[in-house]
Amino acid sequence: MKIKHKLISGIGLLFLMITLLTVIGSVFIHKLSTETKNILVANYNTIDYSRNMLIALNGNVFSEKELKFFEENLRKQQSNVTEVGEKELTDKLSNDFEQLKKNNVDAEIIRTIRSDISDIILLNMQAIQRKSSIAERTSDSAIAWIGLIGAVCFLIAFTLLVNLPNNIANPISELTKSIKQIASENYSERVHFEGHNEFGDLAKSFNTMAQKLEEYKAGNIEKLLMEKKRTETLINNMREPVIGLDEDNRVLFMNNNALKITGLKSEDVLNRPVQEIATNNDLVRTLTKDLFINADNSIIHKIEPIKIYADNKESYFEKELIPINIIPTGEEHEKSIGNVILLQNITEYKELDFAKTNFIATVSHEFKTPISSIKMSVQLLENNQIGLLNAEQKDLIDSIKDDTNRLLRITSELLNVTQVESGSIQLNLLPTNTQEMLNYAISANKNAAEQKQIQLRTSTQTPAPEVFVDSEKTAWVLTNLISNAIRYSYEHSTININISSDKDSVKFLIIDSGQGIAPQYLSKIFDRYFRIPGTQKEGTGLGLSISKEFIEAQGGKIEVESEFGKGSKFSVILPLHEAATEPTY
Repeated sequence: MKIKHKLISGIGLLFLMITLLTVIGSVFIHKLSTETKNILVANYNTIDYSRNMLIALNGNVFSEKELKFFEENLRKQQSNVTEVGEKELTDKLSNDFEQLKKNNVDAEIIRTIRSDISDIILLNMQAIQRKSSIAERTSDSAIAWIGLIGAVCFLIAFTLLVNLPNNIANPISELTKSIKQIASENYSERVHFEGHNEFGDLAKSFNTMAQKLEEYKAGNIEKLLMEKKRTETLINNMREPVIGLDEDNRVLFMNNNALKITGLKSEDVLNRPVQEIATNNDLVRTLTKDLFINADNSIIHKIEPIKIYADNKESYFEKELIPINIIPTGEEHEKSIGNVILLQNITEYKELDFAKTNFIATVSHEFKTPISSIKMSVQLLENNQIGLLNAEQKDLIDSIKDDTNRLLRITSELLNVTQVESGSIQLNLLPTNTQEMLNYAISANKNAAEQKQIQLRTSTQTPAPEVFVDSEKTAWVLTNLISNAIRYSYEHSTININISSDKDSVKFLIIDSGQGIAPQYLSKIFDRYFRIPGTQKEGTGLGLSISKEFIEAQGGKIEVESEFGKGSKFSVILPLHEAATEPTY
């Protein structure tokens, strides 16, 4: 029988039995109610009326009050005749009462009336007893029928409780176990359900599916092995060293180039925990340390170039840690299944970069001498002792002087860039008075400010705090920031320069009211060679980048806030003498 039919039969029968139990109970309760009501309404009232008439008779029945009370209860009794023979007795009582009213001294008539009332009471008492017996039999029948039907309902419900959950849950549980086996690629799993119900049909369909999957697996295993060999060959022939790890950081593969630079053998690393390999191999430890430092594998982590001896020379590699995340079939959430470490050989680019840096350094250094000579010659030409110049010659001298200063500034910036790029920033860290550095920067920009009639307003605390920095490079940064503020400020405006300190650091604050920086460029202004598009101001795009490198090399930081159209605010934060950190270069 189908499970659906079993459920309908069992629950339907239980429903019918409960309905029958409800109907029988209602019928018997109604019958008992009716019989009880008959006793109360008919017989009990008659006995009550008779008792009242006896009370009136035992009193002074000939008084007007008692006589009226007797007649009133007699009328009620005449209206409440319900039993066989009760009417005759009531009529006899009425006749005897009429005779008593005519001959009120006859004691025999009074005894007769008492006898009539007693007969009426006895008749109703017998009726009450008879009706009580009927109600008792009805009650017994109701108990018997309700008990019988209730027992049948209990047996049906108990049978359903014992058998139904197992009949449904056990096949589902067995099917769930089999599905898990199939999910684990155990395609030989089969389900055995007896009967011709829905579970039997499901078992046939499941077994057919498992058989087809088993055949599919057997038919494709050779193809999968071929694809695996093709993938392994492709990885082994890659120029870049590649290391694959599973979710437990066990080595899945290392291509030939990875084995070559690490000095390892394939049989010594496959399926071994990378932590175990790293304990005896410094390069592997360097390549995999980020796996255990950085817990966020949702993005690709780019690491600084690594120097490795390869191809018979010192080579530079850029490492990428690539997390492999998938969404398993049938699931909703992404799951990590491992990582790939890819090393890209950037030695050629690094050598070109070194050559470029050396070239810039050499050219910049060679330019400084002739530029300084030009500057000195211009200063001599401006000396009236050598000779007077006409107006046109003075204009030419001024133009040459401006171009010379600009060339000298560009040359200095290029030399600073070479220091930054080569990682050879030389710092001379000494306790330095902040006011002296600020005065130097303001003095260097005094002429430029006067030309635009810009006021440089300073605010410093007394005494001026002392910082542990390279005074020359820090003063260069302050000079550059003040120069930029003057360059981008309007004429007749004010630039505020503040120095404040707390227990750990000193802050230089340079605030201008110029055109400000557009929000889309705010995060790029410290990038090397970046200039805001459309700007007409002179510059190489190196000043802020070099400033950032110089300040961070001294353990400080430089920040910017700007509202486009209202001005900019640059902050230079340096550690105090006590809180200074070791230089980063």
